[in-house]
Amino acid sequence: MLIIGGREDKDHHPRILQRFIALCRQTGRPGPIGIVTTAAEDGALAYGRYAKAFAALGVPTRPFLVWAREQADAAEVAEGLRHVAGVFFSGGDQLRITSTLGGTVFHRRLLAERAAGLVVAGTSAGASMMSDVMIVGGAEEAGPTKNRVQLAAGMGLWPGSVIDQHFSQRGRIGRLLAALAQNPAVLAIGIDEDTAVEVDGTGAWLTVVGSNTVTVLDGQGILATNASESRPDQPLALVGVRLHVLAPGWSLDLAYRRPRPPVSAPHSAS
Repeated sequence: MLIIGGREDKDHHPRILQRFIALCRQTGRPGPIGIVTTAAEDGALAYGRYAKAFAALGVPTRPFLVWAREQADAAEVAEGLRHVAGVFFSGGDQLRITSTLGGTVFHRRLLAERAAGLVVAGTSAGASMMSDVMIVGGAEEAGPTKNRVQLAAGMGLWPGSVIDQHFSQRGRIGRLLAALAQNPAVLAIGIDEDTAVEVDGTGAWLTVVGSNTVTVLDGQGILATNASESRPDQPLALVGVRLHVLAPGWSLDLAYRRPRPPVSAPHSAS
């Protein structure tokens, strides 16, 4: 998977799109890249934007303009996922993705193809929907309270995580902490713009790609929190949260939740 924080460079230094293409080629799956624009208000416009970007990189695309559950339950639409080299979810509104695709034939086929090796990428809303706990919205540049974040079920492509995007640019650490306080077992990932996390096929590692940083909040060691007894507008307390800020090239061992610097770096992670 390649999970992108939004506003990825499509023109001058499209390193994230290039990495997605490289991952697709590594699988050996033939066919174009499928572009799912369910999150967008104007799916045709969103598809045209990405079709142009991928064409400039020498890669053909196929549209999945799925805007209704009836379409998502059509076997012939879902069957198209068998014939693409990878799938890319555009940005927009993540709730459009889950409410339109969730539990449908398309969703089940996507999960099956992902398990079989299909590379799935998503940007902005297409990133948030990857997790099983999904941030729908919430206040920005504010401290954590329960009413600062709205949560829903995601598409479950990356279980055990919760993802926020446009992270540093929109000051979203408060709402990510609020999500973690209510779900301390998950790994909370905040991805900056023009930045992505690449999750390897085994689910053992994530690696940062792009130009900015990824913030990782690990709640497994939380010693105390007032999440259960606090009022919705009352400040949340979280004691014992581990925080990592990872630059491009850095990785995280997902089993032990330990960071690792780029292989070329002269020092080792502590």
